[in-house]
Amino acid sequence: MSTTSLPAPDRSPRLRAALLAADFTADGMLDLLGAPAYAALARSETVPALRATRGDTPLETLIRLFLLQRPVPWDRARAVLPLEEALADGWVVQEGEEIRATVDVRPFGGPEGQDWFIVSDLGFAVGGAGGASGHDEGVVLGVGGASTTLAGLTVRTPVATALDIGTGSGIQALHAAQYATRVTATDLNPRALAFTRLTLALSDMPAAELYQGSLFEPVADATYDLIVSNPPFVISPGARLTYRDGGMGGDDLCRTLVQQAGERLNQGGFAHFLANWQHVEGEEWQERLRSWVPRGCDAWIVQREVQDVTQYAELWLRDSGDHRADPEAYAARYEAWLDEFEARKTKAVGFGWITLRKSGTEQPSIVVEEWPHPVEQPLGDTVRAHFERRDYLRTRDDAALLADHFVLAPEVVQEQVGLPGAEDPEHVVLRQHRGMRRATKVDAVGAGFAGVCDGTLSAGRILDAIAQLMGEDPVLLRDRTPQAIRLLVEEGFLEPAPVAR
Repeated sequence: MSTTSLPAPDRSPRLRAALLAADFTADGMLDLLGAPAYAALARSETVPALRATRGDTPLETLIRLFLLQRPVPWDRARAVLPLEEALADGWVVQEGEEIRATVDVRPFGGPEGQDWFIVSDLGFAVGGAGGASGHDEGVVLGVGGASTTLAGLTVRTPVATALDIGTGSGIQALHAAQYATRVTATDLNPRALAFTRLTLALSDMPAAELYQGSLFEPVADATYDLIVSNPPFVISPGARLTYRDGGMGGDDLCRTLVQQAGERLNQGGFAHFLANWQHVEGEEWQERLRSWVPRGCDAWIVQREVQDVTQYAELWLRDSGDHRADPEAYAARYEAWLDEFEARKTKAVGFGWITLRKSGTEQPSIVVEEWPHPVEQPLGDTVRAHFERRDYLRTRDDAALLADHFVLAPEVVQEQVGLPGAEDPEHVVLRQHRGMRRATKVDAVGAGFAGVCDGTLSAGRILDAIAQLMGEDPVLLRDRTPQAIRLLVEEGFLEPAPVAR
């Protein structure tokens, strides 16, 4: 399908009204399909949803038409859609006595309960490409796990300008349109820009500025308050599939994207990326990523998963449907992936999140860590708080830290770990039930300190009281404890509190 054959967005308000009237929304789908069938759609499994939509209600008709890509009788389509307009604008086509959809239209619940619709190519809406072999390399995917992960990571505060690089079907631009005065979206694939236009129009959101091109090229030297990108980060031998293969060697596309973002960010602005990176023989992966961070930016980089090169190659060969191709062709492509990794001395590939914040400081905070454990999305507030804590700690020496007041972060609990029946625990753990859901061991002083932090007393006075209770020298306790307090603040267990006046 060419770009010119995609639906026209001009009369999308009438189509949107019809979809909403039939309760064709994320909540409406869940109520009709039930949780198991709804979850199966995210795995690209449609049989449970087909079984749940064998009736003739308006909602069942729309689910079969736009989500399951099944033809529906003309009279049923006419009963739920402004059919003449939908046909004229290209959302559907007529084949005999049946109506077929030309695009996938998927309800999506916005963060504040908005009813949005993501428009993408047929058969590529959820769960990855599901096997893109044999399809146009310019295929545009719908919303998958990576898209929702990035949306959940993004700091959501009102800004003047936002840029979505590699917009795809427009989910990040859609989120940005809530709080950015002007949204710009770019993509190398002109079809993606057309789909973004449809997604925004059908979701009743303002249009974005749309530009075709690679990375920052289409926007030249413009700067932004927010930059987001779920780029084609797959490290592959070539650029066969536009939606996933960056066309640069190794992890050069992700590195280039991150390095060039620094000069495109306004002061205080955030940039959020999903990325893959190589684990190279003889090199620490953390140092590799530190070298990507541009001057004048703080960074928080989190590695969520690591795969060896065989696992990685198999994952993306399945994604493109090559595992269903001729065995010899599959083996040849597998060999090509391994040859590429061998030539680059790559032993594994990491996946994770990269967040930059333009601080302008000469002593940036760069945190690179591995965190494969479950987290609580959305994390935007957690990300913002991370950088606020780094700002705070950057201005506090030990004396200032002891003079400050702290409060225990919400939903932090204490766990005592030891053998059953033991008089004293082997150790005490503080655990977060929000955000990153971190856990950290603390000694008796750390546990006691955290337990009484309610903002009333300064850190120094709390330590003096603990020293008296435990029979310790208060001077020595003040000398050795600030580093532990600093760590609890860094990881979000303690928050600075304003001093009561």
